[in-house]
Amino acid sequence: MATRFVTFPLAAQPKLCFNYTPNHAVQFISPTKRRRNRKSNRHSHEILRPSFAVCSSLRTEIGSPESAFVRVQRERKDLLVLLDVTGMMCGACVSRVKNILSADERVDSVVVNMLTETAAVNLHRVEEEPASVAESLARRLGDCGFPTKRRASSSGVTENVRKWKELVKKKEELVAKSRGRVAFAWTLVALCCGSHASHIFHSLGIHIAHGSLWEILHSSYVKGGLALAALLGPGRELLFDGLNAFKKGSPNMNSLVGFGSIAAFIISSIPLLNPGLAWDASFFDEPVMLLGIVLLGRSLEEKARIQASSDMNELLSLVSTQSRLVITSTEGSPSTDTVLCSDAICVEVPTDDIRVGDSVLVLPGETIPIDGKVISGRSVVDEAMLTGESLPVFKEKGLTVSAGTINWDGPLRIEASSTGSNTTISKIVRMVEEAQSREAPVQRLADSIAGPFVYSVMTLSAATFAFWYFVGSHIFPDVLLNDIAGPEGDPLLLSLKLSVDVLVVSCPCALGLATPTAILVGTSLGARKGLLIRGGDVLERLAKVNYIALDKTGTLTKGKPVVLAIGSIHYGESEILRIAAAVEKTASHPIAKAIVNKAESLELILPVTKRQLVEPGFGTLAEVDGHLIAVGSLEWVHQRFQTRVNPSDLKNLEHSLMNHSSNTTSSKYSKTVVYVGREGEGIIGAIAISDTVREDAESTVMRLKQKGIKTVLLSGDREEAVATVADTVGIENDFVKASLSPQQKSSFISSLKAAGHHIAMVGDGINDAPSLAVADVGIALQNEAQENAASDAASIILLGNKISQVVDALDLAQATMAKVYQNLSWAVAYNAVAIPIAAGVLLPQFDFAMTPSLSGGLMALSSIFVVGNSLLLQLHGSLISRKG
Repeated sequence: MATRFVTFPLAAQPKLCFNYTPNHAVQFISPTKRRRNRKSNRHSHEILRPSFAVCSSLRTEIGSPESAFVRVQRERKDLLVLLDVTGMMCGACVSRVKNILSADERVDSVVVNMLTETAAVNLHRVEEEPASVAESLARRLGDCGFPTKRRASSSGVTENVRKWKELVKKKEELVAKSRGRVAFAWTLVALCCGSHASHIFHSLGIHIAHGSLWEILHSSYVKGGLALAALLGPGRELLFDGLNAFKKGSPNMNSLVGFGSIAAFIISSIPLLNPGLAWDASFFDEPVMLLGIVLLGRSLEEKARIQASSDMNELLSLVSTQSRLVITSTEGSPSTDTVLCSDAICVEVPTDDIRVGDSVLVLPGETIPIDGKVISGRSVVDEAMLTGESLPVFKEKGLTVSAGTINWDGPLRIEASSTGSNTTISKIVRMVEEAQSREAPVQRLADSIAGPFVYSVMTLSAATFAFWYFVGSHIFPDVLLNDIAGPEGDPLLLSLKLSVDVLVVSCPCALGLATPTAILVGTSLGARKGLLIRGGDVLERLAKVNYIALDKTGTLTKGKPVVLAIGSIHYGESEILRIAAAVEKTASHPIAKAIVNKAESLELILPVTKRQLVEPGFGTLAEVDGHLIAVGSLEWVHQRFQTRVNPSDLKNLEHSLMNHSSNTTSSKYSKTVVYVGREGEGIIGAIAISDTVREDAESTVMRLKQKGIKTVLLSGDREEAVATVADTVGIENDFVKASLSPQQKSSFISSLKAAGHHIAMVGDGINDAPSLAVADVGIALQNEAQENAASDAASIILLGNKISQVVDALDLAQATMAKVYQNLSWAVAYNAVAIPIAAGVLLPQFDFAMTPSLSGGLMALSSIFVVGNSLLLQLHGSLISRKG
């Protein structure tokens, strides 16, 4: 099979090459992270694509994990230092810096880049530490007029990932440790309950399990020793935690279990230590079984909690801590036509060392470590974990990529725009962590119940003892015939056991877990599906929404408008476009970008502007060639100048623009007119802008209506343009508001809230920020992974940039809150039913009473049910994927 090599110099000596083998599955030998095994079945099939390997010689073995590049990289990794050099103004400065560094005998080779103000220095093997050599070189350059400092890693993404991994590791170690305690506890349970097993066998006519060993197990002293071992062994931490919590005035579930176990042990020890009482109250097996069941439940619960945070672990796995930095010589006139140009150094560094403007190489199968723009190479990128997009997205020169996405097919060279903790994936992780720490209002209700709950249970336990000992055993004498009262029918033994049952069966933990576990799973699941939710309180508010307000441009439309037609009253069309583009050049609104892109495509020379002012929702004002120019809506431009254009001229201008646009666009396009005015002349021209309605806009509005949610269209655009979009997507005229300022939008939303409605606002631009902030829930679409005021003000960010994700977010919120209410209902109902039964309410009528071990088992199952029910939310995630 033919194998082709593309080679180019790496610094002064080795040659860096790509080994390209057609029609083979990928094999990666890079020293950085390998392609991860994805659980998602959409990537489970093998993808055939070219195989790339980086090496430091002209030849390498295909797929060899010990290629020359890897070995050299490992050997020289600590001998390369990066310097941030400032003060370079031209090629002569670059040459001067290079000569200064090369003159040092400790330096092997140097590459200097003026654009990124970086010097990559390879060192000879010296006794000095590379850090001290770097500081020495930095001082030398500083003395020569080039202020320099060594690039040091910041405590950013690497540190955060390390801390999270340590936390996960500690949790896993606790689970492993708890397994050991559970095994020990259940060994004691087996020994302590062995005598019961022999009795059961004998009652069934099976005469086994008898002999000297079984006689020993029947001994009360042996059972007492086993119970003491259970209390001081596997149950020690639980008991001490419960006692310490009680001492501090905040008793918890461990306090209840601890008091129940100790009470059972003490009650059984009294007749054992004082046989003269003739009191048959030996039930040492109860504290042993109670601790065994509780510890087993805790172990299963902790394992379920780790499973609940598995989505966060998967998010963290997308954060790449290492990057392959490419440094090219300024003198070499680096070209973006090839992935790596001549005289380039490619070195693996911590991602925290990457700066904005640096160039990074990403090989197939690797995770992209930074946000940036592709400057060379072509590939497809898997963005599923970031945006929820199931299909890989094609990337080539000029397109943006995000950290945390996975490069599939070919090598990409990327210029960093955001690095470290500022990348999209790092912000997602940080926001998800913050979201999971924010309480939903319903959680505060649960906490207010759980606080005094323990004291109430302890009071009920004391009341249960008092009732059955002083009153109940006399009113209902038949209860003394139950096994719980012992063979002698002792009312004291009956009262003590029932009071212990009340302590043990109650479960404040279920109340405490009801909301946090559902919120944890819901927010993590949302992040995996491209729904960045800022907190549990957001989910609760979103689940109650009955109105959703939608912006037009960039929300219902794609937000990528193009100039359709240009009209002028007295000037040429190119002149109108030229001055309009000059005014809009620094604006971020999609319409402004369309005007600038049109001017650039015609290669118009834009004049210099001064005193630029942007008024969100209205337009932009700037000084051009000594005159103020306004570009924006008709009324706003009119108000900027005293001179008004002739009404007939304005009517003719609008008529010509509308005729041109109606002949070239369909109903799927939103048509907007932007007016251009000049100081002393008034309106001098207009530009027609066309934007395409999103493919999923109509279906989204229909799905919202099916849910009984009213949709409102709020826009600052002209009434005709807004009506066209509303008619296309299916919003009634009564719910369409046009020509609104940002303040009017927020006032409209406030009026709906004042009328008792719960409203969510969906937008994407700076002009939507006030409305997003005032709504119950603000939802922002994130265009091209760029942040703006909208995403800052929003409670939910749709990373997939799809309007249909609004319905996904609503479904997730409703499903999550349903789980919260199910969990709370279960916790309250369980305690309302279990505590009276444990107190003996069924004993007189049905001759049924719990044992402490049975009560402990029910308590453990209650907590496991809450966590397990929350985990069922992951099935909702699968449903979202199928809909997508």
